[in-house]
Amino acid sequence: MKHAGPVHSPQPLPAPGMPAALRRGLWAWPLLLSLLFVGGVVLWAHRTDREERDEAHRTMISDALSAEAQLRARLDLEAVHLRSLAAQLRRAPHNRQTLANSPEVEEGFRGLWLSVTWLDADNRIIAHLPPQEAPLLPTSSDERDGLSAHLVAPVDPEMAGAVPETNRFDVAGEKVVVRFSPSTLLKRDTPWWLTRRYEVQLVDGSEQVIASADGPVAVQPGPGTRDSYRVLVGGGMPGVYLQLTEREVPAPWWDGLPLVLVGGFLLLVGSATVLLRRQMRQVSAAEAAWRTEVAWRSAMEDSALVGLRARDAEGRLLYVNRTFCELVGRPAEQLLGLKPPMPYWPPESAGEAMQRSRRGLAGLAPREGYEAQWRHADGHPIEVMVFESPLVDAKGQQIGWMGSIIDITQRKRLEERERHQAEALAHQARLTTLGEVASALAHQLNQPLTAVAGYNAGVLRRLEQAGCEDTMVLQALRRQGEQAAEAGRIVRRIREFLTRRAPRREPAVLAETVRQATGLLQRDLQRQKIQVVLDLPPDLPLVQADPVLIEQVLINLLRNAADELVQQPEGQPRQIRVSAQDTGSGFVRLDVDDSGPGLAGRTAEQLTTPFYSTKPEGMGMGLAICRSVIEVHHGAFDAGVSPLGGARFSCSLPVWRADADPDGGDDADDETDGAPGR
Repeated sequence: MKHAGPVHSPQPLPAPGMPAALRRGLWAWPLLLSLLFVGGVVLWAHRTDREERDEAHRTMISDALSAEAQLRARLDLEAVHLRSLAAQLRRAPHNRQTLANSPEVEEGFRGLWLSVTWLDADNRIIAHLPPQEAPLLPTSSDERDGLSAHLVAPVDPEMAGAVPETNRFDVAGEKVVVRFSPSTLLKRDTPWWLTRRYEVQLVDGSEQVIASADGPVAVQPGPGTRDSYRVLVGGGMPGVYLQLTEREVPAPWWDGLPLVLVGGFLLLVGSATVLLRRQMRQVSAAEAAWRTEVAWRSAMEDSALVGLRARDAEGRLLYVNRTFCELVGRPAEQLLGLKPPMPYWPPESAGEAMQRSRRGLAGLAPREGYEAQWRHADGHPIEVMVFESPLVDAKGQQIGWMGSIIDITQRKRLEERERHQAEALAHQARLTTLGEVASALAHQLNQPLTAVAGYNAGVLRRLEQAGCEDTMVLQALRRQGEQAAEAGRIVRRIREFLTRRAPRREPAVLAETVRQATGLLQRDLQRQKIQVVLDLPPDLPLVQADPVLIEQVLINLLRNAADELVQQPEGQPRQIRVSAQDTGSGFVRLDVDDSGPGLAGRTAEQLTTPFYSTKPEGMGMGLAICRSVIEVHHGAFDAGVSPLGGARFSCSLPVWRADADPDGGDDADDETDGAPGR
């Protein structure tokens, strides 16, 4: 047998905690989350592009400063060569041959120099290399394009500090002017990796390009904006800036995104959202139908008068309906999940109940059901009939057992009552026969008792006439006569009671009746070591009662108390207290208390039921007759807990009134038949 998950009680599902409008829009959450995800990716791409562009700009600045430092170093080196040439010409003859033979000129032409001109103080040409008609005019292609620069060095040593690294021509004294190509300067002194990454140009303050590392043909930029940075060169090129410009226009940041994938992703998510919305609508409709079905089934199960329970293979309670909860007096929250032993099993029969449970879980429970005794939460026993059937899940696998429980307590009580009634009828028949026999016996005993009383009186009279002075014998005869008369009176009263005559109610001294009853049982009580305490106030009023019947009631109560005390273990107190008091409401209450085991939860109604007895040999009529006698006297009979720890039986008798009817206005309906109808 396979064990599945718990089967929950098919109660209506609780309302969701979130608002209904928000719950209905759950289908759109995947689309919203996808849009948020795509938006996050876009923001991340934009931010990454900005960071990359900032990093590229910082790299451009660093490269521009590095390239400017190299150009400045080269110009400084050329200025050193020019000053060295000026120093050589200061002491040499002023002719062209002197200028041509200078190693500095040869070195300069191998480098950047395009021409060298030696001028006097009036700016007249002393010598010029290479020779040409207009030496100060541009001759090379770079010069023709206006892409040239000048370096000037004074020949007079006094002017050496006045015009260093300049291209001015207003210097007094002789000077040497050198022209060089800025483009060649850029091509030779700019690293190849820098020209591959940037357009390297020299520009003046009016944004005019002086020279470019790419030659006279400028690279046409593509659409968009290219980043650039310029730095002042200085040195022998005043007002000239070195400018680096990106060769390629940076692609927009969105070009780096896989737009096709993003669009396809959004399309798929949108399609899935539409399908999800349709599915959720179907689920909502199915859920609404399921809720309705569960509510109907729950209503039917709760309205059923049969208790239902579901158990798994281990006996754990998986489901109980309302009838089952009411049957055992416990809510479902306390029952679900419990495993044997169950709290509604009686402790005294828990072992037997456990065996039945194991047989049921093993599939050995009888198909016609079995009877069991359970216990309600308040403690009273309940009789149930249990029917077990397999519990199958949706896959057709048995996961436990479903039980149907029927409360048969009332049926059992009716059966018990019918049995008691049958026994009562049999006892009633025997009691009727016994009453007839007792009536005949009382009639037959009345004559012998009358004869005994007569003979006793005659013997007493003859002894007195004979002058017998034995007071003990005379006293014994007198007591014998009194007892014979008392026996005859008791026999007559019993006969009258059995023949449906009303008791003779007369003014009676209740204390005297109590003393007579205890006196008759005194020897037996002393033999049983039972202490009898009488608490009878001397000012008790007279009661309206038949002393003989009240005496018999009291004797019955004393004997019942003595029988309970005799069963007490040795060393336990054995005490009976008989007390009486005026209630002030026209009744005198008589209490018989004992220190026995008590009533064990039994009530006066149960104890005075005919044929109910706690003794194996008892007939169950004693207390019933006592109650009938007290009620015939218009009194009340009750039972409860005694202050001595045992039981208390109380009788209330009306107070005697001189103007009251001695018979109490009894009619046929108030008469007792000796066998109470209770």
